[in-house]
Amino acid sequence: MEKGGFLNEEQIKTAEAVGSISYKMLELARSKIKEGARLLDVANEIEKYAKDSGYELAFPVNMSINEYAAHYTPTAFDDKVFGKNDVVKVDLGAKKDGVLGDCAITIDLSGENQKLVDASKEALDNAISKVKAGVKISEIGRIVDETIRSKGFVPIKNLGGHGVGLHDLHAEPFIPNYDNGDDTELEEGMVIALEPFATNGKGYVVNSDIFEIYGYIEDAPTRDQNARKMLAEVKSRYEHEPFAVRWLSGLFDSRFSLYSAARELMRVGAIEAYPALVESGKGMVAQTEAEMLVEKDGCRVLTK
Repeated sequence: MEKGGFLNEEQIKTAEAVGSISYKMLELARSKIKEGARLLDVANEIEKYAKDSGYELAFPVNMSINEYAAHYTPTAFDDKVFGKNDVVKVDLGAKKDGVLGDCAITIDLSGENQKLVDASKEALDNAISKVKAGVKISEIGRIVDETIRSKGFVPIKNLGGHGVGLHDLHAEPFIPNYDNGDDTELEEGMVIALEPFATNGKGYVVNSDIFEIYGYIEDAPTRDQNARKMLAEVKSRYEHEPFAVRWLSGLFDSRFSLYSAARELMRVGAIEAYPALVESGKGMVAQTEAEMLVEKDGCRVLTK
C-alpha cells in the first residue's frame, strides 16, 4: 500500500480481513455497552478480542459520549459507567501488517436520540451509494450535508472522512461532511473511510482538556527517568499508530508517575496529544463510519 491508500491484490485481502475483524469488534461493543457497564471494562474487552483474533489495534477504542464527538478513550483508572441517557460513539479499528481498519457506530442508550443516530447512518448509506472512481469529493460532502439537514440536524464541518494508507489512518484526501468545493476525484483502488457526524449543536468541534490518546513524533532528550522509560516503550511498540496512556500503566506504580511521564514527553516534543473533541455548542453528536475500496463502478465496503 502506498501513501494515500492504494492497494495491491495481496493487501486488498488483508484489508478485507482487517475490516471484517473491525466490524466484529463493533458488534461486540454494541452487545456490551449498557447502562451501568464500566467504560474501561468494555474497552479492554474489545481490544482483547482483536488481539486474541491475531490482530493489533489501529488506534485505541474511542468511546465518546454525548457532546464529545471523538478521541475519548478510558483512563487507566477509569470508574466511569455508561448512563441511561448516553449517546455513545464507538470508533475503532484493527491492524495487520500496517493495513488499518476504521469504522464507527453510535449507540443511543435512552432511545430518545434515535433520529440523530439515524441521520448519521442514512448520510453514510447515501454517500456510499455514490462512491466510485471519478466522483468529486465535494459531491460526497454535499450528499452527507443534505441528508443530515433533511432530518433536522447539521453536520460537523471540521470533521470528516479520509484516505486510509499503510500506517497512515488519516491519509489524503480529506472528505468533508459538506460541499467545500473540492473538485478532487476519487480514484480506483483508493481506500477511504467516510464518517458523517450529525449534531443538534453548532456543527463544529473544539479541543477539550482531556488527553488520553497520543502519537509518537521522534526521540527527544529528557532527564526524567520515567519519561525515558515511557519513550522507549512507545517507540518499540507504538511508533506508527496512536496509543492510549492506559496501555502504559503497567510500567509505573502510580497514576502520578504515568501521567507526569506523558506530560514530560509532550513538553520535549517526543509525543503529541489527540485531545478529546467536544461539540462547540454542547450539542449531542452521532457518528457512523465505514471503510471502503473505491472501484470503477462503485465501492466495496471493507468493514462489514
